[in-house]
Amino acid sequence: MQEKSERIYRALDIFRIEIPSWGFANTGTRFGKFLQPAAATNLEEKFADAGMVHRLTGIAPSLALHVEWDLPDGAADIPAIRKLEKAHGIQAGSINPNLFQSQDYKFGSICNPNPAIREKALQHLLISVEVGRQLGGRDLSMWVSDGSNYPGTQSIRRRIEWMQEILQKVHAALGPDQRMLIEYKPFEPAFYHTDIADWGMALELARDAGPQARVLVDTGHHYQSQNIEQIVAWLLHLNMLGGFHFNDRRYADDDLTLGSIDPYQVFRIFHEILSDAPASRKAADIAFMIDQSHNLKGKLEAMIQSVCTAQELYARAALINHERLAELQQSCKLVEAEECFRAAFWEDVRPLVRAWRKARNLPEDPLQALAESGYLERITQERREKNTGSGTSYA
Repeated sequence: MQEKSERIYRALDIFRIEIPSWGFANTGTRFGKFLQPAAATNLEEKFADAGMVHRLTGIAPSLALHVEWDLPDGAADIPAIRKLEKAHGIQAGSINPNLFQSQDYKFGSICNPNPAIREKALQHLLISVEVGRQLGGRDLSMWVSDGSNYPGTQSIRRRIEWMQEILQKVHAALGPDQRMLIEYKPFEPAFYHTDIADWGMALELARDAGPQARVLVDTGHHYQSQNIEQIVAWLLHLNMLGGFHFNDRRYADDDLTLGSIDPYQVFRIFHEILSDAPASRKAADIAFMIDQSHNLKGKLEAMIQSVCTAQELYARAALINHERLAELQQSCKLVEAEECFRAAFWEDVRPLVRAWRKARNLPEDPLQALAESGYLERITQERREKNTGSGTSYA
């Protein structure tokens, strides 16, 4: 028991996960959104909610920002963000450009055949880099939604060249401590071809862009039954894994709460990371981020639930006896190896996680603490009227 406790405490002392500003707002699905009276209606409320999540969990110290939605005036909005950081005890985190919302991007952003539109996208990306640099953030998280719906309507190879040209220019603008994380997605909104459709494409684009580029893995951006932990293993082997956008799914990019459908998958991913090198080094190199749309669950409840689930699955993965597992793997003792692996997953770590929280002066049950705090009742009353307006778009 003492050894288990020490393993979990060491792992949890370094585990941090970033939460997204858009997860607190009235975002929804591709078909629309259901308005919630307690949803954040502006950036100050997003910071306030994020600060509450961090106070209750102790492991979510940064808030991912979306440039189009959170910093519409670019660098001019930074002084206001500095005040919000200080007021709510939460830091601005990764910077997320928007290459999918403008009407100009109907036929693509950085892959658009029109050079003027590609230039518009480039300028937005350069603004995003500068925002991140001034805020002291490390990561520029890039999801490029570009693609086409019908064969023969676009030159796939020419679009690769346009994309490479833009990414090289963005990489050249990075500060010495910044990184460019390139995300991939097999389909949607494009349905014939997506310009960055899988991890191999993202890997080659990152290598071509420069040494500060890495691959970003969104767990929802894969075909059904794809072996995501194998992709993680390859990227770790190549030193090209930059970070994760965690969510869960049943069919496609469902953006369900982390671990709600397949917690074993998240456990397997964490195992690959913890078995690759000492956790202290890898945890610092890899950005763990949540990227979810809470269209039915309450925003704060879903975020705390996701943060706590990630923490518990990370603690389970930390219990794997890597030395014993390696011996069994080498000897091809299949059942014994699998049981060594699965035993950690079946372990109920919740009592030890609660003890860790208590030792760190945190609420032992963050969801219960939220329910008892009165915070939800207060923000519901304060925000209800602001959230009564109709809304049909995703953001």
